[in-house]
Amino acid sequence: MSFAGNAFAGRQVLVVGGTSGIGAGIATAFAAHGAAVRVTGATPAEAAGSQASGLQASALDVRDGDQVKAFVAGLDALDVLVNCAGVIRRGREHEPEVFADVVDINLVGTMRCCAAARERLAAARGCIVNMASMLSFFGGGLVPGYSASKGGIAQLTKSLAIAYAAQGIRVNALAPGWIATSLTEALQGDPARSDAILARTPLARWGTPADVAGAALFLASPAAAFVTGVVLPVDGGYLIT
Repeated sequence: MSFAGNAFAGRQVLVVGGTSGIGAGIATAFAAHGAAVRVTGATPAEAAGSQASGLQASALDVRDGDQVKAFVAGLDALDVLVNCAGVIRRGREHEPEVFADVVDINLVGTMRCCAAARERLAAARGCIVNMASMLSFFGGGLVPGYSASKGGIAQLTKSLAIAYAAQGIRVNALAPGWIATSLTEALQGDPARSDAILARTPLARWGTPADVAGAALFLASPAAAFVTGVVLPVDGGYLIT
């Protein structure tokens, strides 16, 4: 990465859903560049795993609005909020109850965190980085809940960018493509599916959490001081083919 090692020194960063996968990669990158980072996981077990790796971690259920408000109120300060909490239930999301739960976690959970953090971010003239997806741009037949939630994240990001701008809060989103995490292990291990993905990806490789983290650092940095309301693909060119 091209950022100086102390680029985020003195900055307070919260990565919701930062105990694994892309969220963990983003949290690690901010910490490596000097930020004081807190991460949350959906369960105490997830939080314990991150604590073992040296990150300050807590359990947080983003479906619980009161819990979210209380957690954010307990922070001394906040400069950067990264919303990575999310689930996918392939093949089950046509069940309305499952659909609703996925949307509640991925989309409404993001809104709960943004709303709870607004006052602290305004005090710091801070920023928000939401987690969209390539499925913000097209559908997924097996994952209508996930696709709907990520399409919603794109529009939520644009809407909050307008609503929060007067307080000096920038709001952007990342839209990862095919990233090598535990959520995509089955696809990585299926030669036919993996080959098809790589054939459509101009850069011809799977992305990594570090690839997404680099874009998050940019959006949270002074280099992006005039950038808000953007949904930035990090997909090796997958969306342009």
